Amino acid sequence: MAKQFDNSITTFSRPAGNTTLMIGGGVIGTLLVVSIVLSLVYAVWPLAVLLGLGLIGFAVFFWIALDQAKVLAAWRSGTRVEWDSTVPDVQRQSLGIEVTELAGILEVEPESISDLQSAYIVAEDLALRQIQQEEGVPLLRHVSVHGVPFDATFVSDKRLVCCEVVFLVTPELRQDRREAVLRKAGLVRRALETRNSPLDIRLMLILITQLTPEDERHLRASIGSSAFRGTPVNIEVRFLDFEALQRIYVTEQ
Repeated sequence: MAKQFDNSITTFSRPAGNTTLMIGGGVIGTLLVVSIVLSLVYAVWPLAVLLGLGLIGFAVFFWIALDQAKVLAAWRSGTRVEWDSTVPDVQRQSLGIEVTELAGILEVEPESISDLQSAYIVAEDLALRQIQQEEGVPLLRHVSVHGVPFDATFVSDKRLVCCEVVFLVTPELRQDRREAVLRKAGLVRRALETRNSPLDIRLMLILITQLTPEDERHLRASIGSSAFRGTPVNIEVRFLDFEALQRIYVTEQ
C-alpha cells in the first residue's frame, strides 16, 4: 500500500496568517457588545448579565486561540519548505543544456535534435514515474526549493529529498556535473539550517542509462567507490535503464 505524503500540508503549504481568526473574532465580539448595549437600553438586566459573561468568556477563548495560532505558525515556519514552480525559461535552458551535451556525445545531426529532445523528455518522465512508484509518495516536479531548481522533490520521514535526473549514454558521470548538483543541494541545506528546520536533506541522483551491460557495471563501480566522498549532503543514486522503463510504462512486457 502506498505511503501517505509526509507533512504534505505542513511542509509545502504557503504561508498563511491569522486573518480569518481575527475577522471572525471581531465580528462575534462586536455582535456581543451591541447586544449588551441594547439589553441595557431596554433594561433587560438578566440578558445583559448573561451577555456580559458571554463576552468575557469569548474574550478569554479568543486570546487562547490566537496564542495557539501564533505558536503553531512559529512551529510551521521551521518545517515549511519555500518552493515554487520552476519558471519555463529555466526549464527550457536546463533541457537545452542536457540535450546539447547528449547530441555532442552521440554525434546527432542538427535536424535530429528535436527527436533527441523528445526522447529526453520521455526518459525523464518515465524515470520520475518509477521513483514515485518505488517511494510510494507523490512527487512535486520541476520546482525551485528555496530558489534552487530541481527536477523533482518529495518529503519522507522528516527528510526533504531533492531529485536530479541525468541521462547517460556513456559509463561516466562528469565531475563538473557532480559538483553542480552538490552545490544545489548544499544551498538548500544551508537555507534549512538558517531557518532551524528539523528537516534533513538528501540528494537523489537518478541516472537513466542506455548502456551495454559491461559499461553499466563500470558506471556502477565508479559511482559506488569514491564519487561522492565528503559531500555536504547525503547522496542516494538510483540506476534506471531506459529500455526497461519503456517496457514497464509504454510497451507491453
